[in-house]
Order: sequence, then structure tokens, then C-alpha cells
Amino acid sequence: MDYYVKSGIEHMIPWYYLAAIDQFERNIQLVRKDIPKREGSIALQFHEDFWAGSTNPNKEDTSPALIELHSGRGLDGNYDGKADRNDPADVLFTMANYLREFGTSKEDISLALWEYYRREETVRQIMTIAKIYKTNQTLDLYDHVFPLPKQHNYSYRSTWGDNRGWGGRRIHEGTDIFANYGVPVMATTHGVIEIMGWNEYGGWRVGIRDIHNVYHYFAHLGSFNKELKKGDVVKTGTIIGYVGSSGYGKEGTSGKFPPHLHYGMYLDNGRTEWAFDPYPSLRIWEKQT
Repeated sequence: MDYYVKSGIEHMIPWYYLAAIDQFERNIQLVRKDIPKREGSIALQFHEDFWAGSTNPNKEDTSPALIELHSGRGLDGNYDGKADRNDPADVLFTMANYLREFGTSKEDISLALWEYYRREETVRQIMTIAKIYKTNQTLDLYDHVFPLPKQHNYSYRSTWGDNRGWGGRRIHEGTDIFANYGVPVMATTHGVIEIMGWNEYGGWRVGIRDIHNVYHYFAHLGSFNKELKKGDVVKTGTIIGYVGSSGYGKEGTSGKFPPHLHYGMYLDNGRTEWAFDPYPSLRIWEKQT
């Protein structure tokens, strides 16, 4: 965290924006084969043309003067006389300087990210991560819990890929956890409430985005925690709603199936988002909770 704070202070960029960019880069490196994985304390890496300059014949150039001559953006962040794109201090200093060129407000940072990544969803992901870091004032946000309190009766099995009988031909993208009406449903992770409302398939549902680019989907709720709203940051274990049987119809439809929580997980890799089986994660969190 010290790296982010130091680089941010020098350019008046809040540390959580730099940390969020770095975390996003780390996330996509873990799931993308076309991006080299950077080892070390930070994951952020720049393209050689961005750093050294597109006209620079030496793509590994560390001379600040030559890099500037070729319109490169790489900078010497620790004042050792070199602008090294493998040096964490130089890399974060360069990103902070890039952001500062656009300004320091939330809107300015969003614009800078758009110009850099050219993908609206990526901008939203990074701003979400930054919001989580800002609220919690820590990077240590890796704890998870099972979505239902273990003192209540519930049952579940792997239902990934099963056929669905309503709404056309489709498969089941999640795990159904059966429990009685009114059993509390908890946030499995730290995150931001991205969706909160009605969907004809999922009924009353909540969607939470975490710092790993994962979207956690809680559906068929009977009701919400009335103290929460879209855009709120929640901590792991926060009660977000209660088990119900809503969905499969117009707003308010309920009782077409036994009460249960449908839990889904979706991962964004910087290009697309797809569903993956949450059952293995649920088994691990159940044992840990």
C-alpha cells in the first residue's frame, strides 16, 4: 500500500485509484493467456511503445531524456536516473503522472481510464475496486463467507449446467441453496452493490461486484435489507436480503418453486464476462465460515 500512497501524493492522486488499476491488471493477468504475468509487488505493466516511445529503436530504453525525445511516457519515479518499466516505483509514478494530466476528480480519473483502456466496462470495474478500497482503507479484503448462516437448515448440490424449465431453452448458471422463507442471505464478499431490483427470471435479486472482477448474483429473494441500496459498499457477511421464491414472471411473482437462493458467479477478463460454477467456492466457504 505504501507504493500507492507515495506515488499518489506526489501527483495528488488518491492511493486507491492506483491500487485499483494495479488490482485490475492482476486480475486479468490471472485469466488471460495473451497477457504476460508480471511477477513482483505490483502487476501494472505498460506496453513498450507507451513507455519508451513508438519511434524509439530501443524498446528497453531507461534513459529519461531519450524516452522523452521519442515521446515516450516512462518516468523516473525513484530518482535513480533511470526510467525502468520493470521498477515498481517508476511504473506507479508514471501511471500517477498520466492520471494527473487529466485532473484529480472522479470524473477526470474516469476519463483518463477510458483514454487508456478504451473499454467502458473496464473503467467501471476499476472505479468499483477503487470505491471498495476507499471505503475500507485497506487492501486486505480477501475473506469470504457462505451466503446462508450455518445455524439454519439448508441443502444444496452442484446444479451447474442443468436445464431450466422456464423462459426458453437455457442452462442453469449457478447453485441453488434450498432453505426456509426468511433465512438471511449474506454478502459472500466485500464489494459494491451493482444491481438491486426485479428481474423476471431471478425475481428480487442483488448483484455485488468484488475487487477480483467477479460479479456475485443472489436471486429469488423474498425481500431486501431495506438499509441497503444500489451503489453501497458492503462488507463480507452483511445481510443483503432474505430467502424467498420470487421470479419467473412479472414483478411480484412468487411461489412458482420452493424457496431457495440462486447463487451465481461471473468473471470479467477485461474483454468479456462469463459465468462459472460457484459450487466449489461455496464448499470452501462453508468449511471456512
